[in-house]
Amino acid sequence: MADSEHSSSNETSVDFRVDNDMVLFVSDESSKENKQEFTEDEETLIIRMYNLVGERWSLIAGRIPGRTAEEIEKYWNSRCSTSE
Repeated sequence: MADSEHSSSNETSVDFRVDNDMVLFVSDESSKENKQEFTEDEETLIIRMYNLVGERWSLIAGRIPGRTAEEIEKYWNSRCSTSE
């Protein structure tokens, strides 16, 4: 199985994972980049696509470069919970 060693600095946590003799470096910086705000165009497209295909997040994400299905689903769920 994989071993994991965690270390952290003041602002950025670092995760080293050892798996199959490979060391993977994962930084919080990359996860912060994924949490960027959605643009107005992205929001409009998500709404339009949702009306067409429903909760098919991977299909919607395929139309928005750089966004994952998980990001779009989280955005949609947070949007719905704040609009009630």
